[in-house]
Amino acid sequence: MATLARLQARSSFIENQYYFRNSVVDAFRKKENCAAVKIQSWFRGCQVRAYIRHLHRVAIIIQKWWRGYLSRKLYQLKVEVAYYTMKMDLYNAMAVRIQSRWRAHKVRKYCFNYFYYKQYLRAVSEANETIREILQEYAESQESEEKKAKLEREEKRREEDTRKTHYLLSTKQIPGIYNSPFRKEPDPWELRLQKAKPLVPRRRRVQQEHCPELTAWLACTSVRSFPRPDGLPPITTKPCQGPFRNINEVLEQRYKPLEPTLRAAQPVDELKRAREEFRRQERVRNISDKMFLPFSSHHKKENYMPSLLSSSKYNPGSCRKQDFRSENPRRWVCDKDFQTIFPSIDLFAKYGKSYSKAGQIV
Repeated sequence: MATLARLQARSSFIENQYYFRNSVVDAFRKKENCAAVKIQSWFRGCQVRAYIRHLHRVAIIIQKWWRGYLSRKLYQLKVEVAYYTMKMDLYNAMAVRIQSRWRAHKVRKYCFNYFYYKQYLRAVSEANETIREILQEYAESQESEEKKAKLEREEKRREEDTRKTHYLLSTKQIPGIYNSPFRKEPDPWELRLQKAKPLVPRRRRVQQEHCPELTAWLACTSVRSFPRPDGLPPITTKPCQGPFRNINEVLEQRYKPLEPTLRAAQPVDELKRAREEFRRQERVRNISDKMFLPFSSHHKKENYMPSLLSSSKYNPGSCRKQDFRSENPRRWVCDKDFQTIFPSIDLFAKYGKSYSKAGQIV
């Protein structure tokens, strides 16, 4: 009981001590809790940072391997493209060289043949020299003819003047002005006057009056039978009835200029030129300018296009072997050759021939 009484007496002190100690413990516990939280947060932060650094190292390794793989793939692709490009450049250069050699050969042989043009220029120069000589002769002949005509005109004028002044001729009693007695010999005009004939004056024609006959009076065709106007009546603009053409068309057809014939409009070697032009165009069209693709097979599906002359069904073998205008007497309907309706022109028949001084054909 004493112990209980002591405890009851000390209960207030015990409560105070209990409250004090509990408050101190709570403050210490709170401080320890804060310290533990700090330690745990620092440790966990260290763990997380270490884990993140580990993940970064792993990601870098993975990215490095992946980027290396992609770079090697891209490099292999670039190497293949470069190799294919170099190969195609080589093939194109070879094709260009072959085409240039072939085109140079074709141009030298067919288009611009040096020896053919040299021979052609030599023939042209010779023809020019011949034409120059002919023109020179023609000019000289024209000049001589002009001089001769001028002399003839002068002589004719002098003859007319002599005949007009024939009255100045001297007589036995009276000497003329050209035969003066003070001169040793007469003037040349005196001799001309002696040889010339005097002009005879022209007689005027007397117009006879027209006397109408009896038949003219009966047929009413005489001027005096019926009064007639001096001039014709004016032409009306009304068109004539009947199947008549317009006057403008008639005049245009009447005064139409002359048209040259086929022989004059076209040269002699027109057919040869047309054939050469056709062959040249065919050679130009047959040249293939397509790009050479050695590893492609799309061009193998194209069908072969033969030439127009070789694929014709109208006797293609005879083309370019004989002239289209060649004469075959075996196929004639009659024994005579074909004759034109109109005769040939002599001027064109003399084409290519030279002329002499006198104008005659050599």
